[in-house]
Parts: sequence; C-alpha cells; structure tokens
Amino acid sequence: MKSQILFATICFVLFAHTLSLKDDECEVCVKTINTFAATLDDATKKDYKLIENEFKTFCKKQKNKEHRFCYYLGGLEESATGILNELSKPISWSMPAEKICEKLKKKDAQVCDLRYEKQIDLNAVDLKKLKVRDLKKILNDWDETCEGCLEKTDFIKRIEELKPKYVRSDL
Repeated sequence: MKSQILFATICFVLFAHTLSLKDDECEVCVKTINTFAATLDDATKKDYKLIENEFKTFCKKQKNKEHRFCYYLGGLEESATGILNELSKPISWSMPAEKICEKLKKKDAQVCDLRYEKQIDLNAVDLKKLKVRDLKKILNDWDETCEGCLEKTDFIKRIEELKPKYVRSDL
C-alpha cells in the first residue's frame, strides 16, 4: 500500500512539474498580461466582460509579438478564434500572469511559442555582418523607414544617420 501511495505521489509531482512554465517560457504572454493588468482599475478588474472590452481596446495599440498574442486570444477584429474568457476570468480572480499563461497554453500552445528577439547592441555590432532582414527590423523598431533603399549599404547608411537619435553611446 505504501508503495502505491509513493508511486502516485511521484507521478503527481512529475505531472505537475511538466505543466508549470519554465524560465523565459511564455515571456510574451506573461509580459503582455502584466502590462495589460496594470492598466485596469479596481472596478474593471472585478467584471470579466469589462476586462474583455478593455483588452480589445488595449490590443488595438499593440504591435509585433504583443499584436500576435492579441490575435491568438481573439482580442483583434481579424482574430479567427477567441479564448478571451480564458484571460478575463482569471484576471478578475487576481490570478498571477504565469498561471494564466499556463492555462492559455493548454488551450492554444501558440501563445507560448511567441518569443522576443534578442536585442542587437548597435554600439558593438558590425552592421555589415547583419542580414538585410535584421537591418529592416532595426528601422521598424524605431518606427523609421528607408525610402528608396534597395541595397544593403542603403539600409546601413540610413541606420548610421538615425543612430545618434536612437542609440545612447556609452563610450
């Protein structure tokens, strides 16, 4: 009998461990939920329908990974599906973002597949060694464009022009 209880306990611990999030897993989910929850007042936090409406408004201003996260949950008009109640109800219960993301991962694993790209240190990187895709991403992150850029050197020149505006030099 003791061995059966021990076996059941070990199985439960192993199963529970596999469900919990690992470090930096669901980083976009956790950060977005924490950012969104911080915008809510106490009255709104108590009503899950108000939370859903606020989340849809919040999503209209998001871009990049956060925008994709909103799409997966149904916070955008163009979202194909919606699991907003899996977000709004736990927020109304004051559940931590990590636990909400665990529940969302069970419904849609794509939610936790979202990862932030590692930031490029523009003071240390040789722009000539970056791909054009990365150069375009730098400009996009700055909300800048490169009109008439066709060659990699055009993108590098534009980044060098804008660098003093966006990059603090610690040298």
